[in-house]
Amino acid sequence: MTYANTDTRPVEPMRALGRTAMKSTAMMGVFLVLLGVAALVYQGITYTTRETVLDLGPIHATKETTKTMPLPPILGGMALLGGVVLIVIGAKRS
Repeated sequence: MTYANTDTRPVEPMRALGRTAMKSTAMMGVFLVLLGVAALVYQGITYTTRETVLDLGPIHATKETTKTMPLPPILGGMALLGGVVLIVIGAKRS
């Protein structure tokens, strides 16, 4: 029994690996660019913590504190630049 349109040529392993490496490098670059832009725009991470101040039977008193962890702009710039470099390297591999 013969099947029409069967292709039995072997896949070139190095070529397939090169495409995967290019895609993963470019995808990592895009991720770093997005992370760098977000770090430059938001300039910090704000979060809220709750702390129990008083706990006497049915009486509960809590205190909410808002804290900000600043992100230096140089960190966002480095992530952005690193992402652009990875995208360029990924494009040159293809």
